[in-house]
Amino acid sequence: MKAIKVEKTASKGIVMGKAFLVKKPELIINTGLIQEEEITRELNRYEAAVAKATNELMELAKTNSIFGAHLEMVKDIALYDSVTRKIKDKYNAEAALEEAAAEFISIFEAMDDDYMRERAADIKDIRYRLLCNLNGIDLNPFDSIKEPVVLIAEDLTPTDTAGLDLRYILGFITRDGGVTSHVSIMAKGLGIPALVGVKDILKETENGDFIILDAGRGDIIINPEEEAIARYTALRKEYEKRQLELAELNNFPAETKDGRRVHLCANVGNVKDIKNAVNYNIDGIGLFRSEFLYMENTHFPTEEEQFLVYQEAAKLCGSELTIRTLDIGGDKALSYYEFDKEENPFLGWRAIRISLELKPMFKTQLRAILRASAFGQIRVMFPMIISVEELRTAKAIMEECKAELRSENIAFDENLQVGMMIETPASVMMAEDFAKEVDFFSIGTNDLTQYMLAVDRGNKRIAPMYNSFHPSVLRSIKRVIKAGHDDKTGHDGKNSHEKIKVGMCGEFASEERAVKILLGLGLDEFSMSAAEIPNVKNIIRNTSYEEAVQLSEKVCEMSTLEEVYELLGI
Repeated sequence: MKAIKVEKTASKGIVMGKAFLVKKPELIINTGLIQEEEITRELNRYEAAVAKATNELMELAKTNSIFGAHLEMVKDIALYDSVTRKIKDKYNAEAALEEAAAEFISIFEAMDDDYMRERAADIKDIRYRLLCNLNGIDLNPFDSIKEPVVLIAEDLTPTDTAGLDLRYILGFITRDGGVTSHVSIMAKGLGIPALVGVKDILKETENGDFIILDAGRGDIIINPEEEAIARYTALRKEYEKRQLELAELNNFPAETKDGRRVHLCANVGNVKDIKNAVNYNIDGIGLFRSEFLYMENTHFPTEEEQFLVYQEAAKLCGSELTIRTLDIGGDKALSYYEFDKEENPFLGWRAIRISLELKPMFKTQLRAILRASAFGQIRVMFPMIISVEELRTAKAIMEECKAELRSENIAFDENLQVGMMIETPASVMMAEDFAKEVDFFSIGTNDLTQYMLAVDRGNKRIAPMYNSFHPSVLRSIKRVIKAGHDDKTGHDGKNSHEKIKVGMCGEFASEERAVKILLGLGLDEFSMSAAEIPNVKNIIRNTSYEEAVQLSEKVCEMSTLEEVYELLGI
């Protein structure tokens, strides 16, 4: 019997069954140069592979929107031009594709947004599909699965999972990937237990091994003894009973035992995510990441293209929909726009800085959002604001767009709310001033923790230092919430006496051990992955607001992380 303990839970649950190790065909790339007379042949081979992939993806896209994005990537002129240019430089088709794809993958992997970083896996998936087509290799390695199994792989791409008969899949374990990878998102959506980033899993297991997977606790037991099987069987029954109890809370509000009501919202990247999220009886969408419209496109999306997406999102949501304006940066390159190289892109030309400089692009997005606001409860949110000047400039550009739409007799919500992300030390220190200028705050704890602690959250060497329970981060959250809730005088000199809503859309909002602290600090809105909402709602409904306030006050008095952990019993 072997036991493995891991931290990266993608989707909770307890399952037992035989291991099925995914072994993809090894593709050996011949990197030798071709002759001049062979260039046409290699171009034709690549054209045929792209045509075959296009037909495959068009069929797959009918039932899965992920493949619609893959289809756009395969047809992306930037990728096509890069590959064909390399073939003309006398690379064979496989080598040209390998090198061109590697350039795109490096762009995505350098991004600071976890979700966007995981999109490198989509490029790898497309590369693999095209390479298989070039070599006449069958893409489906799962034909031999005829009984329920725990699937174990290096990683699982959309192409992989398209070939799965999910009736036979008990759970997933992957060596690579993060909690925002495709397999993680899919597992959450389907309710299939999954652990990702399990470094030695392929070395420790063989086909047919009996596996216990407890994704909630991060436990993997290989070839367990009877005692372990009995123990986890009992735990699984408890877990299943618990899930039924949580499901029963679906139609109840997120309200504490003593009547404090908060809002539970979902973070989404596209319309499909909203369709999934509304099943959890959410209070709204706390973060719509509009950058995916740009990242998964071959051009800056037009006003009409954006309007149609935002309009559908607003109608589907049926409640408050918060759209964050374009949040890309020097480390989030677009295939159709050349960014300057930056030594430190985390502190570089990104988010609102890009929008204010590329004003026509910004106005295109704002006009689309405004037009869509006529069809639902839309709010707009500006990312990475560090100064009142930036915020006022962004708001002024929005007013320009409103004036244009009025002159064109195009309807929009005249009372559309405007908010901003709080994700830098500057925005924390200026929170009192910003609160006079906006209708709401949303605290982005992923970046706030990184910037407050000067810790690159993608740097494995210092990863343990990245911790949102750090006293400085907790005190920052407290200050921002207080700034939003205090009576204040507006910039016009009038006393508004109006509080603004303060939400949180970072990962910390769904951290079980943080929920009571955030509740006690006065957070109005928790926004997270939709699958996390039932658990957070349960914690809130079983908590006294008065007790939560007392806990948060004690936590914010702590000077060290160890003291915080001791108080919380971590």
